[in-house]
Amino acid sequence: MSPSTKSGVGNRTRVTGTRPSTSMRELPLSEVYQFLEAGPVVLLTTSQSGRSNVMTMSWHTMVEFVPPLVACVVSSEDHSFAALVAEHECVIAIPSVELAPVVVKVGNTSGRTVEKFKKFGLTPRPAELVAPPLIAECFANFECRVVDTSLVDKYNLFVLEVVKAWTDPKRKRPKTIHHHGYGNFVVDGKTITLKSKMP
Repeated sequence: MSPSTKSGVGNRTRVTGTRPSTSMRELPLSEVYQFLEAGPVVLLTTSQSGRSNVMTMSWHTMVEFVPPLVACVVSSEDHSFAALVAEHECVIAIPSVELAPVVVKVGNTSGRTVEKFKKFGLTPRPAELVAPPLIAECFANFECRVVDTSLVDKYNLFVLEVVKAWTDPKRKRPKTIHHHGYGNFVVDGKTITLKSKMP
């Protein structure tokens, strides 16, 4: 067998070591996330020892419809990590594009030394089922409890269950922001509706 081929399934042969069409250029692996990180940038609130904090988060994905389960990565370097590990609860708050400058500032600041709610003019509101606060300026807030930490040690990945969800009915079709790396964001655009059997 040639070094450039490997056995595939059945009669198929996978060819390796070849380059795609010249219209394609090789992408540095460090830039892959900029293409897949398409979910809205959110704010994550935590609370520990009576002190609340907020961080910016864009690494998250749905993993179940009902009950709603969300997988997210919170770095062990983040101040929020310790509170999430200790208290097992948080709030995911979804900001609209108007809050984009604040969202970036929150993400560039550590809660270890700064009271971010006060510094950036965010309004905490009491949640119903968890200690971390909702954010009044965000059009949706999801109260969450941590239900799976089996991948925290390896990947800093938490699985959250949304136990209470809130949305502001006055905010019609708010635009969210999507991170493409290095301060570049895409704003929600035109919505299209296609026939689909999926929810």
